[in-house]
Amino acid sequence: MVISPERVLEALHTVKDPEIPTISVVDMGIITSVAVSPDGDVAVTMTPTFVGCPAIDVMKHDVESAVAALQPASYHVTVSFDVPWTTNRLTEAGKQALLKHGLAPPQEFTLELELDVLQQTPCPYCGSTNTELKSPFGPTLCRSLHYCHHCLQAFEGFKPI
Repeated sequence: MVISPERVLEALHTVKDPEIPTISVVDMGIITSVAVSPDGDVAVTMTPTFVGCPAIDVMKHDVESAVAALQPASYHVTVSFDVPWTTNRLTEAGKQALLKHGLAPPQEFTLELELDVLQQTPCPYCGSTNTELKSPFGPTLCRSLHYCHHCLQAFEGFKPI
């Protein structure tokens, strides 16, 4: 069977973020390029969400395994910072996957990001905007802590970056 970039991306949709297992590395925006040569060599480039991301080695290994399962002539997975990751790289399916995990997806932004955007985080459980930022610092660098006054649930928001 011929390997196409679309087939590689389909395989990569099965690779989940180890910290958020409801979202694929593709929908997270971590995969920045996929190339397949006429000889069937596959090259995948990925970018971490943060410098020093503790999950990047696990994700790279899982990406390599998914590509290897396609049985290409050869493959190479590169971690690069050439295309910086931003939450604007999240797909709509990725935002829904964050909600499924109980994380409020980040708002898209242009140019400058104002910290007050964290004050406007809708609750991932009930959708209410009657929420309060408890701390801009969550359990990981990419999350903030919030409280919903409507459903009385604490929740984490994924920070726009």
